[in-house]
This record gives sequence, C-alpha cells and structure tokens, in this order.
Amino acid sequence: MTEQSKTVEQAAAVLYQAEPAHTAMVQQVQEQIHRLCHGHMHRPVRVHTIDGHVYEGYIAHVDRCLLYLHCTVQDPRAFIPPQNAILPLVLYELLVITLLYT
Repeated sequence: MTEQSKTVEQAAAVLYQAEPAHTAMVQQVQEQIHRLCHGHMHRPVRVHTIDGHVYEGYIAHVDRCLLYLHCTVQDPRAFIPPQNAILPLVLYELLVITLLYT
C-alpha cells in the first residue's frame, strides 16, 4: 500500500456501518425469500413493499438480491394494448408476497 493510499484511507470517514446483528437478519431474510420465490417461479403473485407499493405479476426470476416481477402495465386513460415490463424488486424491501389464483 502506498503512502498516498494510506492517507486517503485515513481521511475517509465512515458515515454508516450496519450492526452485525442487522446484517445477519437481512441476509437471513434474503435467503428465505429467495428460496420461497424460487419454488414459485412463473406463478402469479401480489407483492407489497416497505414503501407501500403493491405490484401484481409473475415471478420471472429471482437471484440473491432481487425478485424480477413480470408485470403487465395497463393505462386506463389510453386505448393502447398492455405493455409487458420486468420490475426488479429488492428482496429485503418486500413485506408480503401473496400467491394468486391457486
């Protein structure tokens, strides 16, 4: 490590550092939701987020951090055909995932 990089590293102030317990909980939630969603791929679901948004669609893909929801976007103000969109949702921001049409 050069003298310059040591100086830059010392000058950088940590603004936020997650508590170890919080980090472990987030990882546990991510793993749980990943397993759940992976077992219900291509099934219709309703998803509620922490921010109060509600989305409906099909689970297109899920990875370690994101749920990809295949949504059909319909605009009631226009006479245009529905458009398809893939919406990436962060796993630890999801509150409720409901399976539709079982």
